[in-house]
Amino acid sequence: MIKKTLYFGNPCYLYSQDEQIKIKKQNTENGIEETITSPIEDIGVVIIDHHGVSISQYLIAKLIENNIAVIMCNEKHMPTSMILNLDGNSVQSERFKEQINAKKPLLKNLWQQTVSAKIYNQASLLKKNGLNSANMFVWVNEVKSNDSKNLEARASAYYWKSLFPKELEFTRDRFGIPPNNLLNYGYAILRAIIARGLVASGLLPTLGIFHKNKYNAYCLADDIMEPYRPFVDEVVLNIVKQGIDYSEITTEIKKTLLSIPTIDIYFSREKSPLMVGLQRTTSSLSKCFMGEIKKIIYPSLCSN
Repeated sequence: MIKKTLYFGNPCYLYSQDEQIKIKKQNTENGIEETITSPIEDIGVVIIDHHGVSISQYLIAKLIENNIAVIMCNEKHMPTSMILNLDGNSVQSERFKEQINAKKPLLKNLWQQTVSAKIYNQASLLKKNGLNSANMFVWVNEVKSNDSKNLEARASAYYWKSLFPKELEFTRDRFGIPPNNLLNYGYAILRAIIARGLVASGLLPTLGIFHKNKYNAYCLADDIMEPYRPFVDEVVLNIVKQGIDYSEITTEIKKTLLSIPTIDIYFSREKSPLMVGLQRTTSSLSKCFMGEIKKIIYPSLCSN
């Protein structure tokens, strides 16, 4: 089932009753207080983007119990923190143990698979938009264990130079000019979805297969989201192509970016919403750590 993403950008009071999330707010047209209800089990992500939003501790506990990622935004309306379940799987301790004890050859192989899948999806997005991607498709098969040739960086340099219209002179930089702001926002949503999926599969999102920054609580999420980034890039590219002002992330742009959990991804010819299909990736990663399979199941941008 496709889970909902709930976004709160205006003052309201959030609480829980009878396994429902209750949203108490004032009607902007008549000023009358109203309460909206939604089943907690239908929710996947909650985004709180206003200092006037209050939330009960009981609701927070209910959201976490249902493995719902709760994202907090700062005064610039950018996602900055996240609350996740610490007990998302019935055999979590066993899977933690296998993940922690994973040998270097396995980790290097998993990163090789991840980089290949990322480059393939980047190349597919270029090809889908009539852009030259021949070199990148060649690089997909040249990635070595642990990406020892650093083809990820080489491919990314070519990809970002080619993806957006040349007049933008775009450079991918987290703190750079738009549409970097749109990419940052979209990646933050994606990261939350990935982290949620990892927890549901009994994995520790802190312990990465490649990323190892000791200050990063979501190293594994940052690893696994790499092949998924082009799905966000495509959403942002379509916004840019519309010719609208994207210097600021407006309500309409947010609405588009918040649709990321429901966009279509492909496993061979099988289509799936991103949030649903993601579980195939995180579940397969867990099985790799357990020694049951050898390949992570990553999606493609287009059906094969």
